[in-house]
Amino acid sequence: MSTDTTEPPVTAFMLVKTTPEWLALTVEERVHAFTTQVLPAIQAKTTGVRSRFYDTEFYSVRVTDVWVWEADDHKAYQLLIDALRETPFWDRYFEIVDLLVGTENGYARTYGLEAVTTIST
Repeated sequence: MSTDTTEPPVTAFMLVKTTPEWLALTVEERVHAFTTQVLPAIQAKTTGVRSRFYDTEFYSVRVTDVWVWEADDHKAYQLLIDALRETPFWDRYFEIVDLLVGTENGYARTYGLEAVTTIST
């Protein structure tokens, strides 16, 4: 039985689709936009947020990218979303298709169980 009483991080899978405006930018312009418009907004509004980005346009026409955001808690996640909404990335460069938010192994925490995981060797 698990005795961990700390709050689990909040993980958000943000499913997005690039817009023609974003695709019209060069790669250098895209990197510049992210580092000068998105990162400063996030850093100014919240702490305890990490991100990973996955390209899916090779396999899906509805969702071109999945952004995985992990926040230390619900407040950090809320501040992250508020920050992102104030940048051109929200509904200008990317259409937000869906947000899937959860906590890892929430069922195990709810029922006081060890998390069931898989290991492949």
